[in-house]
Amino acid sequence: QVQLVESGGGTVQAGGSLRLSCAASGRTFSRYAMAWFRQAPGKERERVATISSGGNTYYADSVKGRFTIARDNARNTLYLQMNSLKPEDTAVYYCAARLAPTTYDNWGQGTQVTVSS
Repeated sequence: QVQLVESGGGTVQAGGSLRLSCAASGRTFSRYAMAWFRQAPGKERERVATISSGGNTYYADSVKGRFTIARDNARNTLYLQMNSLKPEDTAVYYCAARLAPTTYDNWGQGTQVTVSS
């Protein structure tokens, strides 16, 4: 198990940027595949971006070209750089971790991102 704590959320105007961080406990962070999910009110949870233990990345079409996922294994930290934010990016953002081949079973508490128009 790994404990995850997100930070960096807030309110920003459309077109602005935010960087989310997810601090992980434990000494095995580098072995985990990591991801950012988000959930807006009344909508299903959406997978935003993932990064494997080897550094391979995936992005949802809705954020491709605007968001960048990265990890710093020395700092046990996952990041999500969000640029050109849109009002539809407003949601609670969660980081999650899994050890392949399991599903994501370690979750943070979430951080609110609000983009005003």
